[in-house]
Amino acid sequence: MPLHVPPAPAPALRSVLTALSSPTAVSEARTPSLLSAQGPVSPELPLPVHVLDRITAEGVSATRLAGWRFLIRSGDRAVAAADAVLTPDGWAFSRFFEGPYIASTELAVRQAEAMAQPYQPRLLSVPGLYMLTLWLHGDPTADGATGHPAATDLLVPLAPAPPGIAAHRPHRVAELLPVLTLRVTPTRLLGSPA
Repeated sequence: MPLHVPPAPAPALRSVLTALSSPTAVSEARTPSLLSAQGPVSPELPLPVHVLDRITAEGVSATRLAGWRFLIRSGDRAVAAADAVLTPDGWAFSRFFEGPYIASTELAVRQAEAMAQPYQPRLLSVPGLYMLTLWLHGDPTADGATGHPAATDLLVPLAPAPPGIAAHRPHRVAELLPVLTLRVTPTRLLGSPA
């Protein structure tokens, strides 16, 4: 079943297209693969990036939209990514970057496209664990910029995942959030006062 990719805000896409057409923006980016790309490059697969700010003891998560991420494709593969963020003046290009999350995102999306249930893909960052997941939201018609992970949504940790969490294995939010809660919350030292 195909994924239902939410449309990115037009100004966010325009800001990335403008940056891609700017020799200065591309040359100043620390992205050798983007600099050495042969032929035209294009932003594809816009995904809203949400940040998991906290998880309560009850397993309720607080998330916020941090921006939109576009994979930058050259030929048949993504060579980099570009982020657009919301500023007081509207959507603006933030940065180009590369690294393992580019290929990992592509792999997770291909895996999700093979699932029987339709999902809306998003990215969910867990800064406390240096973790990024593909968030497969169960309502494919929802506004990609809003909402919180539902218990039945799926989270697919991208590689490299934190130790003890398998990359590219889908987890229901209701199963993974309690694990993340334990990992993010600092444990009391033995012998420390209660």
